[in-house]
Amino acid sequence: MSSPLDDLRRRARAAQQQAQPAQALALWRELAAAQPADAEAWDGIGQCCLQAGDLPQALDALTRAAEARPTPAAWTLVALCHQRLADDGGEERALQRALQADASDLMALLMRAKLHERRGQRHDAVRSYGAAATVAPPLEQLPPALRPAVAYARQFHAAYQQDMAAFLDRFLEPRLAAAGGPAEERFRLALDILVGRKQRYDAQPMRFFYPRLAPVEFFPRDTFPWLDAVEAETDAIRDEFLRAQAEDGGAFVPYITYGEDQPLAQWRELNHSPRWSVLHLVKDGAEVPANAARCPRTLAAWRQTPAPVQSGRTPVCLFSLLKPHTAIPPHVGASNVRLVVHLPLIVPAGCRFRVGNSVRTWEPGRAWVFDDTIEHEARNDSAQTRVILIFDTWHPGLTAEERQLISALNEGLEAFGRRDRGYDQ
Repeated sequence: MSSPLDDLRRRARAAQQQAQPAQALALWRELAAAQPADAEAWDGIGQCCLQAGDLPQALDALTRAAEARPTPAAWTLVALCHQRLADDGGEERALQRALQADASDLMALLMRAKLHERRGQRHDAVRSYGAAATVAPPLEQLPPALRPAVAYARQFHAAYQQDMAAFLDRFLEPRLAAAGGPAEERFRLALDILVGRKQRYDAQPMRFFYPRLAPVEFFPRDTFPWLDAVEAETDAIRDEFLRAQAEDGGAFVPYITYGEDQPLAQWRELNHSPRWSVLHLVKDGAEVPANAARCPRTLAAWRQTPAPVQSGRTPVCLFSLLKPHTAIPPHVGASNVRLVVHLPLIVPAGCRFRVGNSVRTWEPGRAWVFDDTIEHEARNDSAQTRVILIFDTWHPGLTAEERQLISALNEGLEAFGRRDRGYDQ
């Protein structure tokens, strides 16, 4: 059986739901008199007074409710009362209490940002608007009443970033012009990331991460003095590719070959597709005899490079064919201990390659070296097939001793994989 106070609470709730504010206010006050620490009673009083426009009484009651039950919603109501009373200091203190209860409360962040904006505190406002934009879900998932405020937060933050970027561009231009060269290029990238013009990309290897190796999108050419010798063989390598293609086109296989029981993710379109096919000369650390025999000049040039020895995995060396109007989706490689080399052989107009923030166009006979553990993608928007020679090489940041240890690690991993199942009990 319910108590008299329970019955009083039920009647007060019913009156409030039935839009009977005077009756609800009287009942809530009666309950608050009987139970002075009852948060719901004080909240009910505050809501009724707020609806009636009695801001001082609403503020007193809602503050009591928030003190009794300090939730973000309770303190944002207190802040709203202070706002309507033009009390910026009180509003700020109430919002601080709301964010102490939950630092990611969307309504409190939006109200604090608007308060800073009203005060002309643009730098403080952008921090709160940025935080609100970060914690907010997509607009379509928000209640309709909140969507304009969140959209405004994102617009305010974007406009601030653009203004800051333009200012810094003007401020730094003389210094950048004086710096020039690689220093200017790297600093400009850092600036673009800071102001949101470009995205930050880091090494994200799928399998093995080696710490303290610099994640560089495209490495400086002079890091690899052996590139000149490889490029000098471009015509001979292209001839061997064309001959191998003519003699045994069946040796070219799809690069992506996932089984039906494996997750395809971004590879669904290219899985088992000849639109991206390869001719393996060296695969998973071992030469493919029939293919290698057709391309002696190619293998001779490749053998002059520092190939990464990882038993059962690397080195690799292959011809890569990308058919017309085909895109290789963004992806990352297996390990940052080795880099990938491209020697372009046949490159029609309309082909491009992106690693992180850097976009380049292949030039026949002009090789480059990149870190494939940074997100990268390729496109062939032409009507012809693009062909490049691909192989890997050690990351130059590794010492000779580290390379030997990495090779030994892979020998150990391979040995572990060969163990008899019954051995591991």
